[in-house]
Amino acid sequence: MIKLIDKGVYFRDGKLVRAKTKDLTAKKGGMAYKILASHNISNNDTALNLKFDEITSHDITYVGIIQTAKASGLEKFPIPYTLTNCHNSLCAVGGTINEDDHVFGLSAAKKYGGAFVPPHLAVIHQYMREMRAFSGAMILGSDSHTRYGALGALAVGEGGPELVKQLLDRTYDVDMPEIVAVNLKGRLRKGVGPHDVALALVKATFKSGFVKNKILEFVGNGIKTLSMDFRNGIDVMTTETTCLSSVWVTDEKTKAYYAEHGRADAYKQMNPEEGTYYDKGIVIDLSKVEPMIALPFHPSNAYTIREFLSRPYELLKECEEAGQKLLPEGKGTFKLTDKIRDGKVFVEQGVIAGCAGGMYENIAEASNILGDSEVNNNDFTLDIYPSSQPVYKGLVDTGYISKLIDNGAVIKTAFCGPCFGAGDVPQNNGLSIRHTTRNFESREGSKPANGQLSAVALMDARSIAATAKNGGAITSAMDMEYANKVKKYRFDNKIYRARVFNAVGSGDQNKDLVYGPNIADWPKMQALKDDLLLKVVSVINDSVTTTDELIPSGETSSYRSNPLKLAEFALSRKDPNYVGRAKEVRDGGFPTELGLDESKTSYGSVVCSIKPGDGSAREQAASCQRVLGGVANIAKEYATKRYRSNLINWGMLPLLADKNDFEVGEYILIKGVKEGIANGAKEFKATVIGKTKRDIKLKMDALTDAEKQIILKGCLINYYKG
Repeated sequence: MIKLIDKGVYFRDGKLVRAKTKDLTAKKGGMAYKILASHNISNNDTALNLKFDEITSHDITYVGIIQTAKASGLEKFPIPYTLTNCHNSLCAVGGTINEDDHVFGLSAAKKYGGAFVPPHLAVIHQYMREMRAFSGAMILGSDSHTRYGALGALAVGEGGPELVKQLLDRTYDVDMPEIVAVNLKGRLRKGVGPHDVALALVKATFKSGFVKNKILEFVGNGIKTLSMDFRNGIDVMTTETTCLSSVWVTDEKTKAYYAEHGRADAYKQMNPEEGTYYDKGIVIDLSKVEPMIALPFHPSNAYTIREFLSRPYELLKECEEAGQKLLPEGKGTFKLTDKIRDGKVFVEQGVIAGCAGGMYENIAEASNILGDSEVNNNDFTLDIYPSSQPVYKGLVDTGYISKLIDNGAVIKTAFCGPCFGAGDVPQNNGLSIRHTTRNFESREGSKPANGQLSAVALMDARSIAATAKNGGAITSAMDMEYANKVKKYRFDNKIYRARVFNAVGSGDQNKDLVYGPNIADWPKMQALKDDLLLKVVSVINDSVTTTDELIPSGETSSYRSNPLKLAEFALSRKDPNYVGRAKEVRDGGFPTELGLDESKTSYGSVVCSIKPGDGSAREQAASCQRVLGGVANIAKEYATKRYRSNLINWGMLPLLADKNDFEVGEYILIKGVKEGIANGAKEFKATVIGKTKRDIKLKMDALTDAEKQIILKGCLINYYKG
């Protein structure tokens, strides 16, 4: 199904050919390389300083971004900035504060010159596909699933401070990434959807880090067999491979997509040159892809549905044991093996939603599969969220929505809640199957600390519909008889013309920003002193720590406009004592008993872990630590570039250690750290002070000149203030 080629390849005659030598000149023939080169202002083709064409955020990120940029001297948005509202759109938590954020966003669009998409109108990535992306563009979003590669745009999801840099006319700095060719061949079988291809790709690449921080370039004759909804559905899930970005060949279907959305001039034909060199290769035989299921608690924990159903007890038992470890000792029991009844595996809920699942063709084909069968609402529910109001209207016009409603499906408006734990939370010990982006632990909204735990398995909309038709028993869509041809979608822009506020390039600086009571300024951050004293306040030995564990999603999203309130939730599901320990360090005064010179020594807390930062781009995974007095992380490696960048932008040192053998309460002293950072040191001598003393070496990957200054100044805001 998927073949990984861990060496250089050439793309010739529609195939990947292993290369005997590395040919950097031939690498320049690729689509990604050309896009990067055209946006690079560094005059250096290995160390890139990139300027983006567009940026975008949603309503749990844009307040902090604009507040940070404003504190750093923002006068107007220098490039198009689209503010969408698809995360806190329910306005259900914290009184007025969600809608206060929306009002703030609209006022910012008016003042600085941006676009504002009101709540329930579209999820962020669907709107950007429909109305903003264009072939050859580079787009930066403060959401990890910022991917518009199927439209020929190189899009990157990053933490908010990277968008701040673009707003202040600065650059996104990155070494030229490796580029991996993904050659699609063959044709999908009926019943196989985009999520099936995506989950197979994530399974093949995630654990080994095969494409970590690299760019995927989709090529091959198999692309022409895929509709644009299929391409977009695969593309948006490339985030889960931990790649940096992705881009696809464009063709007549891409051209027709742009024309249908009233933007024919956004199309440009894009292909790699014959003989283009790539650093690695992946071959996906579409004809061999089967319906997949990603079991809790990661999209890479994926199996074909056929394999899963051949040994459900064994696989669910593994998930059960992993889930039990999330619950405090003696508080609750997590069960999944009880889903097996009469040789079948039953689930309580199906959800089709968001930037991955809520597209027109997914929902239309799900309707065809469900047919005239009624959803058994006593034991199984089916909730569907079209990704935008135009998609919703298209499904209404073609009769699919009416059919789904008649059969018991619940249709809701565009909302990302099911993707991050703010919508359709299953019951305790429930199992939900979802065509959404992620199924990390507690991502569906459960609270293990309170003894509440449910779980999500990812599946394609087609197999979710097949499961609904089969009374909630997990079923592969390949096992269903149905017509997979769907009625043609007609995009109607009247909805956006009536509701979207668009002042791109025409802001009025005389307008005032409108603040609600929850919108707070960032506290002051201290510059780095000569030496650094760290106190270990949390040690996490999980193989991977996600940003959801560093700062939970769900109800916390309502407080992301208030740094101090949000910080109270930091590590709450992983280490409930972290906040208290961190505050003791921040507020308890300098430990004079160690005999150090406080005037020359920065003092703060540190979190030690194995591999932190997988998952969402949210900057708050780092900023909450900083607000609580954190000054560093120590890890064996960082899961993503964006988490490491978030640490740096908040003035925290992204240190590396060979072992995570630290203990809570120990001190770590690094002498001469300021000089070392300034001089580009990659290794620091440190002393661990605990029950005994021991000397260790801490490392740090290379910093750019700007990153050095950000850390020395204490954070990005201080850096821009001078």
